[in-house]
Amino acid sequence: MTQERAWRKSSYSGGSEDGACVEVSLSSDALVRDSKNPSGAVLTFSSAAWKNFLELR
Repeated sequence: MTQERAWRKSSYSGGSEDGACVEVSLSSDALVRDSKNPSGAVLTFSSAAWKNFLELR
């Protein structure tokens, strides 16, 4: 499931390849993963939950 989706690095990652950051994949839901371990655990959020999260920033 996570392999065929497009992933985008957080703009807060500082642009370094080895920096700690997260990646997000948006579709009908939002998937979030650690960029240093892309085959590891993935958090899944509904589109409504993701929208609420972004509004808190």
